Parts: sequence; structure tokens; C-alpha cells
Amino acid sequence: MAKLKKGFTTGASAAAATQAGLTALLTCQSPARVEIRFLTGETRIVDVHRITTFSRTFCEATVIKDGGDDPDITHKAEIGVTVELKSGPPGVTITGGKGVGVVTKPGLELDVGEPAINPGPRQMIEEAVHRVHQQLSLPLRHHVHVEVFVPKGEELARKTLNARLGIMGGISILGTTGIVTPMSHDAYVATIKSSIAVAAANGIDTLVFTTGRRSERFAMERFPRFNAQAFIQTGDFFKASLDLARDQAGIRKIIYTVFFGKAVKMALGFEHTHAAKSELTLKTLSQWALDLTGNQKLSQEIAKANTARHAFTFIHPDYPGIIDHVMGQIRVNALNFSQHSLDIGAIIFDFDGKPVCDSSHT
Repeated sequence: MAKLKKGFTTGASAAAATQAGLTALLTCQSPARVEIRFLTGETRIVDVHRITTFSRTFCEATVIKDGGDDPDITHKAEIGVTVELKSGPPGVTITGGKGVGVVTKPGLELDVGEPAINPGPRQMIEEAVHRVHQQLSLPLRHHVHVEVFVPKGEELARKTLNARLGIMGGISILGTTGIVTPMSHDAYVATIKSSIAVAAANGIDTLVFTTGRRSERFAMERFPRFNAQAFIQTGDFFKASLDLARDQAGIRKIIYTVFFGKAVKMALGFEHTHAAKSELTLKTLSQWALDLTGNQKLSQEIAKANTARHAFTFIHPDYPGIIDHVMGQIRVNALNFSQHSLDIGAIIFDFDGKPVCDSSHT
């Protein structure tokens, strides 16, 4: 199997652009590429997309973000900075420009009113400034002002959950180390963590965990009075999302809203439900059906089903006890994952979004 290609984050992109722009100002030459250093100590050569020098103290530089083999919304987005050399005490100031979101709600790593440039990217940008001076054997004599911008940031942000998190006007400049590792899921888990923190900071103690946009839509219809920030898409991260909720002060209750296929995997106790083997899922579901109903034919039909969704057609609506059992196992596993520190409820939807089992008690 071919090794998956690593990429670099929007934060690393901004740091690379900073390095290119500052080099152009200090040398009067525009580099075609720069070597950036990630917060892990690893390095990478990054191509410079464009540099525009407006004066001896002010320029603009951009790079194209590369998500590697784990692309996301910002893959191939242009990420840029303006770099300005100012008089005053030597140092670095980092601000957000067009296309970079602004934090409007508490609960994130950044204060309300701050540009959505996380601590990791800020550190990389500062280190890029110092590295350029070191490479040129120059002392830091100026105050270097770096403004990060994303030309299509507002358009990209509409495809993210930023507005729900209270990040308005553009995307977030993200990255813990600067490296995008394919299949690491770090970004998704970070989004879940931020979503939970924002909800808690806004006084929400009951969260509705959904596995995607479709289940979230049905959950919002089920709980129309809930604040939108209470709904959190946790994807396949069954245990990780509960770990994060458990560790967040102020969160009291979790309501899972899932379709039957995902529900069975959760009932089996998979920490990450994408990893569940379909044949194991159906084999166990078949055995549960036999134990609960004594119906050999039903058990065999479930065992031979193509998917859990297919098996559901044999179970619903004639055998609600099997669905109740799946619900009970979900709650047992969720309580264990959360170390019994959270109240757990759940709703299993049919594939039209109608609840077929509900233990949410709301």
C-alpha cells in the first residue's frame, strides 16, 4: 500500500507566507520557495504562490495550502499575509484580515474579539519571523506586523461549522503542529472539542450528539427549542466525543441521535464506529434477535442481510424489543465510556427520520 502524503495546515501556510514576505523585504529578492519548520521540528519546502512588494517596508505574500492525501475544505486555498516593518520596540504582532474569522462567542482557545488564529499558527508565524533573521544573520530591529488573510475565506467558511462556534466573517487559521497527517482525524476531534467548549461557555448543559448532517437535521426537528450550539456532529467518534464531554465542566447530559446502522455498531461497543466490521455487526445482531425472539427465520434473515439498514427492514416495526435492546446497549457503553459521569439518552431514527426508540426523556 502506498504511503499517504502528509500535508500542511492553514497555520503552516500563513507561516510560510510570512517567511517569504519577510525575506523579500529584508533581501529585496522574492524567493520562489521557502523551507518552513513545523512545531515538531520537521521541515518542508513550500512553494511561494506570489509576492507583491509595495514598498521597502510593506509587502504581500501567499502560498497554496496543501492538505496532502487528507484534503478538506481549505485544500488548495490561497493563504496570505501582509508583512510590514514598523518602527518601535522589536517584536511581532499578528492580526487577521479579510477572510479570517473573528471570535464572537466564549469557549474557544481565543478571547472574544480576537481573530480566529489559533496558538499553534501564531507560534509558527513568530518563529518564522525569527528564523528569517537568523538565516540572514540579522538582529530583529523592527516591529514586524503580520496580517493573515484568505482571499476566499468567507466563501469557504460557509461550508464549515464556524458560524455555530461563533467564528464570523471567515475561516479559522488552524493547526497544532502545522502538519496534516492523513487519517489522523485530529482536525475533526479538535472541532468536536471546540463545539463542546463553546456550548458549555454559553450555559448549555445538554448536548445532542449526531453522526452527520442528516441525523442533525432530524435531531433539530425533534428538539426545536434547543440552541443550535447544543447540536454537535461527532461523526464516528463514539468514545472520543464522550471523553471530551466528560472533561468539559458544565456538561450534564448527552443525547445521541443515530440511524439504526450506526446504532448497532455503538451497541457493540466500538470506540470508533467506522472500524466496525459489517459481518460482525450482522452476526451479533442476528444472535440478539434469536435470543430475544426465538425466531430462527428472523435470525437467519438478519445474518444474510447485506447491511444493517437491510436488516432493519426485517426488524421494524414487528420486533421493537430488538431495537430496545440495541438502545440499552448503546446506553451501557456510553455510560462506561463517560465513566458514569454523564446522563445518557438516545434516539434511534428510521431512515426517514422518525424515532423508533427514544430514551432521551426530554
